[in-house]
Amino acid sequence: MTHSSGKTAIITGASRGIGEAAVRELAKAGMNVVLAARTADDIERVAAAVVEDGGAALAMTCDVADSGSVQALVERAVETFGGVDLLVNNAGIINPIARLSESDPEAWGNAVDINLKGVYHGIRAVLPVMVENGSGTIINLSSGAAYGPMEGWSHYCATKAAVLMLTRAVDKEYRDRGIRSVGLSPGTVATQMQVDIKASGINPVSQMDPSMHAPPEWIGRAIGWLAGEGADRYLGADLQLRADTEARAAIGLPT
Repeated sequence: MTHSSGKTAIITGASRGIGEAAVRELAKAGMNVVLAARTADDIERVAAAVVEDGGAALAMTCDVADSGSVQALVERAVETFGGVDLLVNNAGIINPIARLSESDPEAWGNAVDINLKGVYHGIRAVLPVMVENGSGTIINLSSGAAYGPMEGWSHYCATKAAVLMLTRAVDKEYRDRGIRSVGLSPGTVATQMQVDIKASGINPVSQMDPSMHAPPEWIGRAIGWLAGEGADRYLGADLQLRADTEARAAIGLPT
């Protein structure tokens, strides 16, 4: 990633996995990083490590399902660092995994609140700041689930498909105002989500050997690349990281 000293990134779901890896990668590139998650302990740990390494970090509890909480997050980032140049919409859930007839309506709706409305809330909160600045990048974590149904994942597939449309909508409305909107479909990644998927025993993903999942650090590097010039070729679309050998080579990942 190009050195980005002085620029500021907000990363949701920053307490572990892909979010934590993104924080470390962006901080290494010189960005101020704002870590958001529902609980404080882990984001404070990650933020402390960034500061110990000479970076600038702010940890703030935030529920992405609550628009007011997300607005407060963005306002605090602007107050602390002077603006927002990058939003990484990473927060998301896959539980509870269940076939439609066995799904719980409240839990299904909670997935919509986090996976879809949470992304919308982040976009809605940062756009005025980015438009005023005349530039900004929004990276939405996508999935192969956005393109095809998976048994037991109706909530996840539906919300990821909707997020893809949000990525396209931002690009349609704001590309000419300097805003870059891209999605990142990372493939399967060795995070807690994959542990939960394996425990469910539903659909072929749960049968995958853990060694087949990419390490979160690879996805952090991909986010860093998209935060730089890499996003330019994927505006309004998803980077399908597992299949895109050209991008993997550019990022420095195995092809």
